[in-house]
Amino acid sequence: MKKVFTLLGLLIFFSFPVSAASFKIVALVNGEIISSEDFQNRVNSFVMNTQIPLTPQTRGMIMQKVLNAAIDEKLKIQEAAKNGISITEDEIEAQIGILEKRNKLPKGQLTKALKEADINPQTLHEQIKSDLAWLRLIRKKYYQEGSLTQKEINFALQEAQKDLNTPKFLVSEIYIKKEHAKNLSDLVYNLRNDDRFGIYAMQFSDSPSAANGGNLGWVNTGKLPSALESRLNKMMAGDISDPIQVGDGYYILKLNQKFDPQTDKQPSPSSQEIKTMLENQKMETLSKKLLQDLRQKAVIEIRS
Repeated sequence: MKKVFTLLGLLIFFSFPVSAASFKIVALVNGEIISSEDFQNRVNSFVMNTQIPLTPQTRGMIMQKVLNAAIDEKLKIQEAAKNGISITEDEIEAQIGILEKRNKLPKGQLTKALKEADINPQTLHEQIKSDLAWLRLIRKKYYQEGSLTQKEINFALQEAQKDLNTPKFLVSEIYIKKEHAKNLSDLVYNLRNDDRFGIYAMQFSDSPSAANGGNLGWVNTGKLPSALESRLNKMMAGDISDPIQVGDGYYILKLNQKFDPQTDKQPSPSSQEIKTMLENQKMETLSKKLLQDLRQKAVIEIRS
């Protein structure tokens, strides 16, 4: 991926509201523009949706996250279009209706709320378009590769049964690459003073688990790097660790629960639960690999 990156310029430029009259190009993604107005709309949307305030402690992380998300959105829509996938305005409006029902909002209230928060509703439309197109593309590629076999499902069921007899941790993670690890102490401070670990993981983590709010589920002893497991053994349920360096990045862990097969019991998963889990895992792996390939091939120019 060809990239020219000057985040400092972005931090200075977006320290104050941006008007349409001050139009600038923030980034070019394979020739497509991300404008200053679009970027500011996304920052406003991020703050509204996550309720994470734009403060000196969070500003750098938020700007980086919003920029990366905007770039990925362009790449997803571009790749979907190459594969003949398009999303209609009716589909987008239907999804907005689902969001309103899920949040118990009257019809049209979401658009009104966006405008009141100084967010162009078109920003939400583009994000929904990207999500729907990408999901459709990943499903298409998944089924082209072939569906799960009963043998795979049966094997996973057997492994799950063995798993119920193994000590484990219910843990969530935030993984930050070294090149992004400039505000770790601020991040840990926020995590320990704000109980929405999952929201922070979704927005700031560089791990694929970010899509699930950093939730790793139950992890068997012996499966994590020794530095992480050693720290978890010393933690109590609800604790959040200091940053732990492993390889080329840092982990911040939240221990949700410990499982001891001698005293705790869990129900065996059903065949359908196992099938759903395996399908989600395969599609997540496919999604991650495809997006990584697109980033490497893309021509991305980020301007100050």
